[in-house]
Amino acid sequence: MAKKDGGKKLQLGLVQMQLAHAKTGERTIIVLEGRDAAGKDGTIKALTEHLSVRSTRVVALPKPSDREKSQWYFQRYVAQLPAAGELVIFNRSWYNRAGVEVVNGFSTPEEQAQFLKDVPDFERMLVESGIKIVKLWLDITKTEQKERLGDRATNPLKALKRSPLDAVAQDKWDDYTKARDAMLLATNSAIAPWICVRADHKKKAHKAVIRHVLRHLAPDEVAKTVEAPDPDVLFPFEAKALKDGRLER
Repeated sequence: MAKKDGGKKLQLGLVQMQLAHAKTGERTIIVLEGRDAAGKDGTIKALTEHLSVRSTRVVALPKPSDREKSQWYFQRYVAQLPAAGELVIFNRSWYNRAGVEVVNGFSTPEEQAQFLKDVPDFERMLVESGIKIVKLWLDITKTEQKERLGDRATNPLKALKRSPLDAVAQDKWDDYTKARDAMLLATNSAIAPWICVRADHKKKAHKAVIRHVLRHLAPDEVAKTVEAPDPDVLFPFEAKALKDGRLER
């Protein structure tokens, strides 16, 4: 049985994981998705606090240029994939097409349907090429989102986090829920499963995420010392989670 792991031990585990990956040439991806203000930035800070900036890349792409819009949809994400020993964290990812674009009409229904059809094969190719993927959906309540967006709007230190889409996040809550459900159902697979995180409580969510990452990406001698995440906080996606209260409606 794993011993109790505190924050310092978890951070040390991440460092040990990266040292091991530098030796073995492991290529890893973490995909972070969630509603506006779900806590993606804070989760990334918790994961990368002590990691090497040379071996860790956080990718948060801006909206595509006209040239990029004419390319294969996945093309600009492929350019960001990790080389040997690298960890790439996507703060939003190709899944923009299944969330923000769906709700706000930034892509057509045909493009969205093609995306949901293509993504399992795209991720299968990545995994079969040797890349390890962890996909995390951060889930928050509507009340918590309202509080976080309110703080973001008035706190000058969070000015860089503000987005025009913040203003419609609450009004379009149901639309985002519908898009989330369709995305999780269509793109969850055995080879690249979705992991859901109940993220209203930031510190609990961060610890659960780090534990999951270590248990799935770290070498065995590190992973076996890490407690399993609290199942009330982090759990593998399954269809019934959409109706049994584990994911917000």
